[in-house]
Amino acid sequence: MIVKAEKRLRFCEKGHRFYKSTDCPSCPTCDKENKPTNGFLSKLSSPARNALVHEGIDTLHELSKYTEKDLLKIHGIGPASIPMMRASLEEEGLSFKREGEN
Repeated sequence: MIVKAEKRLRFCEKGHRFYKSTDCPSCPTCDKENKPTNGFLSKLSSPARNALVHEGIDTLHELSKYTEKDLLKIHGIGPASIPMMRASLEEEGLSFKREGEN
């Protein structure tokens, strides 16, 4: 038997109404309004994009300072985001930081 979490009505600071079953404060309406139209962040899901921006990672140069393992520890970043980020880095001649690299 699958038990679904109950969705609760939430309001963002702009007054948008939305339902969430988690404690994630992200407003779907605000996420759509704030989605970049270009760059690597525009290719990511809202949770991944918000997680990176929250961590101050908003450029590929900043992204290249992290290992894949480090990024996966950030709430909102999942394994599906890594290949897209890797491809974006490679397009600019960059790569993720290697394990053990300073």
